[in-house]
Amino acid sequence: MTERRDVDETVRSPREAFGEALRNARELRAAGRLSQSALAKKARTSKSTISRIERGVPPIATNLPAVFDQIFETDGQFKRLYEEVVSRSFPALYRRRMSLEREAIAIWEWSPTIIPGLFQTAEYARALFRANNPRATEDEIAGLMRARLARQELLRGDAPPNVRVVLCASVISRRIVSRDAMREQLAVLLGQAERQTTRLQVLPLDAEPHLLIDGPITFLTAPNHVTVVCVDAFRTADINEDPEHVRTAVRAYDDLTSEALSARQSAAFIRNQMETL
Repeated sequence: MTERRDVDETVRSPREAFGEALRNARELRAAGRLSQSALAKKARTSKSTISRIERGVPPIATNLPAVFDQIFETDGQFKRLYEEVVSRSFPALYRRRMSLEREAIAIWEWSPTIIPGLFQTAEYARALFRANNPRATEDEIAGLMRARLARQELLRGDAPPNVRVVLCASVISRRIVSRDAMREQLAVLLGQAERQTTRLQVLPLDAEPHLLIDGPITFLTAPNHVTVVCVDAFRTADINEDPEHVRTAVRAYDDLTSEALSARQSAAFIRNQMETL
């Protein structure tokens, strides 16, 4: 029997590596070679989609990596390759952040401006990307949206991280998309808040001033229980690992959660906002 060949080290990009791995899996399948048409039928997609993916031409639908892993019994190979495709679509610092995020056992977020990416709907994300990239083509915006939505897969895994989110009340009230799209976004937010591993709180507008008032911040805790602090600003970002800095930021976050509405009160606040839209 012909042995499965490894992805060629000369492959120039993660997307090409994904395509090469798919072609290998299809042609060297233990149960017999699959044609592109046969694979498309099993994956409930089109032959042209399989051909395009094997040639390294974007996009790769977010559901297909898991489907390929199931068809070829590859134990997460295509999921891992797809994560690399997504991560390489961002600058180096963001790639490192997303790598830390994928491995995190706990994710804490504070956002005074927008709903965090892990909870964004497609329409909400599109509006943000369009505002931040006014000259981008529709294909470029679509690519950014796919990458954003692919990050949310970590919340749907077998062992999702413990997530704590504090949002300024203005985030809930700020309508950056249509009324219907904003209702959908708030409904998704409420749905995520009902998960056993997620706690969502809203910080009232009359809350006391706090150390984190300047901007959004994310805490990522690794399996070894080491926490880093990620700070985003206009087209810049920073990952701080200094233990003293992290401890100070964690204390400030704890103060923030004590000032925020309870999870139940926060859910009621969001539902009330949905009713006013």
